[in-house]
Amino acid sequence: MLLFYRLVLLPIVATGLVIALSVQAETSPPVITVETLRAGLQSGEVNDNPLFQTPAQRRVTFANIEQFAPTRTLIPGSSVLTFQSTPASLESIDVAVDDDFGDRRFTVAEFLQRKDLMGLAVVQDGNILLEHYAPDHGADTPWISFSVTKSISSMLIGAAIHDGYIDSIDDPVVRYLPRLRGSAYESVTLRHLLQMASGVAWSEDYANPKSDVAIAGAANGVALTAHLAQKERVAEPGARFNYNTGEANLVGEVLRAALANAATPYANEKLWQGVGMASTAYWLLDRPQGRETGGCCIAASVLDYVRMGVLALNDGVLPSGERVLPEGWMTLSTTPSPALPNYGFMWWLTKDERFYVSGIFGQKIFIDPLTHTVIGVHSNAEKATGTPYNADLQAVLIGITDAIRAEQGL
Repeated sequence: MLLFYRLVLLPIVATGLVIALSVQAETSPPVITVETLRAGLQSGEVNDNPLFQTPAQRRVTFANIEQFAPTRTLIPGSSVLTFQSTPASLESIDVAVDDDFGDRRFTVAEFLQRKDLMGLAVVQDGNILLEHYAPDHGADTPWISFSVTKSISSMLIGAAIHDGYIDSIDDPVVRYLPRLRGSAYESVTLRHLLQMASGVAWSEDYANPKSDVAIAGAANGVALTAHLAQKERVAEPGARFNYNTGEANLVGEVLRAALANAATPYANEKLWQGVGMASTAYWLLDRPQGRETGGCCIAASVLDYVRMGVLALNDGVLPSGERVLPEGWMTLSTTPSPALPNYGFMWWLTKDERFYVSGIFGQKIFIDPLTHTVIGVHSNAEKATGTPYNADLQAVLIGITDAIRAEQGL
């Protein structure tokens, strides 16, 4: 299913997008294997775009993207960052949600039984307070992250600054991508890209086949920059937030240009090996032997989601004590953008110091610096966003970290 990569930079990476898809709800763990799914794809009985697959089919696709699409491999660390199992009484926490879907009350224990939830781990100061997996999931199961990858790309930009490949976050984009000279990107900096505030026109209209995202949402390399070079300026750089799938990929393009190399070897060195990831992960490419997608689709385990969050929590200092991000990088990354107060450098921000990154269908790295808590989540929600599950998941993450804060008297 090589056509799987069609979805890389299309609606799946838009955190705020609601996609009204008609899908079949599953009430029990599926009996679909990689082999039977592949046979269905070959016969045409299964849609080759996971956005239009049933939840049961997606459970196989999302956990096995390397079987269906071009990827590069992220290798586990030789020295794994380990956590201690220290169960806490989090399952009894009450959660209340009142939104357009109605007034709902449930406990964390009840939420853990949702068919949409694939895996969830709460780690506080190196202790696993809660770890849960669906029956057909596990601690070493890689799961596609969608827009969670944006925060990883953001940290890789920080690493490249720390290593001297990039001089400054305020470097103009055209310094690294000279083929954009003379375009509206002439005065756009890396800071503006990371804040999604370039001021350059871009239409993220998924219902319009002539929109930018429909035409160039899956583009990389020359095809991407050729499309963006034609766009007009509609606001001053840094003044207006505009969720832009193309510019998320442009961040990856800048990184590769600065490194003069693919992004995966650098991510292996700086993150997977340095942090001490425990499981093999896969970074989706735009085509066979192509480019990593800056804004989407690293598939990693729940606890490796958490390990990435621990690196962010520690401001880029590895377990060895080595620093891989500039000092203060995560403070800068989680400073509200002038263009959107709840957005930083590809991290979403709450009003009370928590920050997180989201991928559609319910993928999360959620961080509370006050309590040194990181939560990783794998999900298979029925729709990309805009479901009761998506809202309930966010409420659960807030509720868990609220309870930990209360326990610590914060």
